[in-house]
Amino acid sequence: MALHREKTRRIQVGACAVGGGAPVSLQSMTNTVTRDVEATVSQIEALARAGCDIVRVSVPDMDSAVAFGEIKRRSMVPLVADIHFDHRLAIESIERGADAVRINPGNIGSRQALRSVAIAARERGVPIRVGVNLGSVKRSVLGRHGDDHVGAIVKSAADYVHMLEDMGLDAIKVSLKSSDVLQTIDAYRRFSKISLWPLHLGVTEAGPLQSGLVRSSVGIGVLLEEGIGDTIRVSLSADPVQEVFAGRVLLECLGLRAEGVRVIACPTCARACADVAAISSELEESLRDVRRHAVVAVMGCVVNGPGEARIADIGVACDRKGALLFRHGKPVRRIRTDEIVTVIREELDKETPA
Repeated sequence: MALHREKTRRIQVGACAVGGGAPVSLQSMTNTVTRDVEATVSQIEALARAGCDIVRVSVPDMDSAVAFGEIKRRSMVPLVADIHFDHRLAIESIERGADAVRINPGNIGSRQALRSVAIAARERGVPIRVGVNLGSVKRSVLGRHGDDHVGAIVKSAADYVHMLEDMGLDAIKVSLKSSDVLQTIDAYRRFSKISLWPLHLGVTEAGPLQSGLVRSSVGIGVLLEEGIGDTIRVSLSADPVQEVFAGRVLLECLGLRAEGVRVIACPTCARACADVAAISSELEESLRDVRRHAVVAVMGCVVNGPGEARIADIGVACDRKGALLFRHGKPVRRIRTDEIVTVIREELDKETPA
């Protein structure tokens, strides 16, 4: 059953529609030095191949803004310029082709500086993402809200959005993040009740790969299941390509993206007749470039193995003699356990259009 989606306005980030019922888009951010055009373009290409819809690029200085123009010219996906402290960098990035800019109005400078960014964005049809993190909320706002940190986040975001609206901007998206998962969920819930602008979901500073995946999946997953959110980033202290793979899995789990191979595997026990953990990990890595949707099963014994393997598109059930290969519920042939990854890849390739 399709999830209910809260109604938001639709904006365009380059060719990617965000909000207004458009598919939930997947974002990540480069971690290369932006001035290194070749390295940054190479990473954007890797992110795009992994399934990323929108890539954010940090623009910390004017040399980076100049490089951003060349990177944008060579990019195959929409690019968002990430700006802090200097409004001139935002204007320069817009002039050099940014599909959107991400700013925190609280650190971009004076109201006049913000107005100049809004005018440049409006004239070129470029959306502005208002990004508010708990760590950047002004102390005066925090003071007025006492222990209600979420209220301070929401108030800051609402004030900034109203400023940009008053300046004539008509394409905005908003993020309200905390490193605390429950605060993040609460902030998005509250803001979604007072605004129709599309929301970019994420748990900021979620952490390294394993713990970051759990925190991000809980925070983003809860909100998406409630119909809140139009675009997401699984923020990890890891290779950004890992963020994209994680986001694909998250969206696929919720039925919001039919893309990529779902590898199901038993948790293993004393009955396992093969190293299911190693095989399934190797298999998942091998199949990351497959964009079409499929379900693959790697089962370690005959208790649940044949049943699970039968309900997958391709599956194997291991026993003491090796493994039985299933294809769309029907047994095909016996194979050795050291052939599982290669054989499953070959079977999927048979079904993938050239």
